[in-house]
Amino acid sequence: MSKELEHNFVTELESNQNIVHKVCTLYTNDRDAHNDLFQEITIQLWKAYPKFRGDAKFSTWMYRVALNTAITLYRKSKKRVKTLHDDTIFFKIKADEYDPTEEEQLTLMYKAVKQLNDIDKALVFLFLEDKNYSEISETLGISEVNARVKMNRIKNKLRTILNP
Repeated sequence: MSKELEHNFVTELESNQNIVHKVCTLYTNDRDAHNDLFQEITIQLWKAYPKFRGDAKFSTWMYRVALNTAITLYRKSKKRVKTLHDDTIFFKIKADEYDPTEEEQLTLMYKAVKQLNDIDKALVFLFLEDKNYSEISETLGISEVNARVKMNRIKNKLRTILNP
């Protein structure tokens, strides 16, 4: 990979890393698992970056890779996310320290969302990120109508969970 391509990747990742942190928060329960999943998503993004054509925004592509990686690893082991090591990664990414207290107001919502299935979690996550249904459907690979219907059902589930 060229130095320019590597530089572009690192720049994009650093400016969009909160996407990855939010996905990690949604699919993990402790700091170590969060950090392991963050590392694994970063590796998968790096491996897939040469194939990124720019058809979608970098952030939309990043959501898709991050969610797919989290869902795949979550399904393999619900106890702990295992990371894969890739010795071909030589760059250093400046990671901002993630402070979970910044999102304290979402703690109850995260607990409720974690009770949903994997696809529903991803849909809620993108909805909470203010993505429109067109972006949600593109990211998840479902129709826009299906995304709307699923979201309405999920809202009812969350109401039940939060207000038993």
